[in-house]
Amino acid sequence: MKAFRMLHRSFLLLFAIVIISIVTLVHVSISTIVAEQSRAQQQSLSPAISLIVEQLLKPLHVSEVLGKSQEVEALLNAEEVDEEAVFRVLQRLQSEFDLFFFLASEKARIQYDADGSKRSLTEGDISWYFKYKDLPQDKVADIGKWENPHFFIDIKIFNDYGEFLGFFGIGKSLASFVSIFETYKQQFGYDFLFVDEKGDIMLSSDPALMADSSNFTNLSELTWYASLPKAVQQQRDLNNKLVTIEHEDYLIAEVRLNQFNWTVYLLSPLQERQSEISQGFIISVVTLLVVIFSLFLMVYHLLYYFRRDINAELIIRTTHSLPPREEMESYYQKLMSQHNAVSIILVDLDNFSQLSDTYGRNVADGVLDKVAGYLSGQLNQSDVLGRWSSEEFIILRPLFGPHDAFEFAQQLRYGIATLSGPDSQPDAKITASFGVSFTAIPRPMSEITINAEDALYQAKRDGCNLVRMQLIE
Repeated sequence: MKAFRMLHRSFLLLFAIVIISIVTLVHVSISTIVAEQSRAQQQSLSPAISLIVEQLLKPLHVSEVLGKSQEVEALLNAEEVDEEAVFRVLQRLQSEFDLFFFLASEKARIQYDADGSKRSLTEGDISWYFKYKDLPQDKVADIGKWENPHFFIDIKIFNDYGEFLGFFGIGKSLASFVSIFETYKQQFGYDFLFVDEKGDIMLSSDPALMADSSNFTNLSELTWYASLPKAVQQQRDLNNKLVTIEHEDYLIAEVRLNQFNWTVYLLSPLQERQSEISQGFIISVVTLLVVIFSLFLMVYHLLYYFRRDINAELIIRTTHSLPPREEMESYYQKLMSQHNAVSIILVDLDNFSQLSDTYGRNVADGVLDKVAGYLSGQLNQSDVLGRWSSEEFIILRPLFGPHDAFEFAQQLRYGIATLSGPDSQPDAKITASFGVSFTAIPRPMSEITINAEDALYQAKRDGCNLVRMQLIE
């Protein structure tokens, strides 16, 4: 019996030694891994900060310095803008700094670009100018010019009396950022994510995540981000977090860009040696604690399938690829050749600019997607839905006369008014106005749309959330 008790105590002592050894091994291994990760993080931050300074802060400094020059102020403060002088200055600056420059005049309400183009600053058509004009800050960073997306820095210009004269700004093509980021990625092996305060990805070393046609990818749409704990996602504190992307481990470093109110996330791949150390440590622990390993496998697989189901829901985003205004002409010609009669319905979201200013661009885009999805679900097989402008849709409806088109538009108007807002703002009120026209003989599409637009403007004048029809005499 005494020998049995001694053997029993020996087993207990051996078990205690094994547990202490495991705990010590865990502590030493974690300390080593953390030290290696910290060293790798510090090594990766230095070139990353150099890139940020060269590609973002330097253009910001250039735009601020040039924006305070008397030359720019004089151009914007003149009673009548000397367009030749404006283009001459912009083209000279572009040649000197290899950047895209522009001036937006408050007096003339015209934007002048270094490439020689200009555009009228009309409220409702050019939203950025009026949106940023009312902001308290004197400089704004944004993405725009969607036919060739650019990163812009907009600087407010004032005269000596504090009167607002307009904007002076710098732009860089997103394509140039992709090339620069690719070079850094090949050299140092890490990825960049530049994220604004709403979680939208403004710049990235992954071209697939770059903004396109005013659509921004949000952090919540990324699989690895969606797998993080909810508390981490809400606080968006990713510094020193370890994530898995396409079966590779990455360590995240976080840098604040207060000048733009952005956060830069640097995703550094762990070195092969670190991975080998981690795998050896895991194998040794699993060998000693088979039960814990089995429990770990069970929990891991449960979390994996649970995470996969959640990610499948998170990454699905309601988007509707509709033909643009330029392509609708060919659809119209095809329908006229087949049916000899077509009704045209123009749909314009009411107070869309106010909605965007109140809730932000993401909510406004969500409203557009929701309305597009609703309209798509109400059409017949022969109908064609397309985009007419930033917040307008066009419906080509053959086989039916004008009065049927009018009643159909009334149904759509009521249906849109009953829609709830996007998930982030379900209480946002959505309404739309409609303009209807019709032709039963071959006519240019522009002739019918002019009447439909007149009817739409009449609906707007009469109070919005209405349907009006104007037929060709």
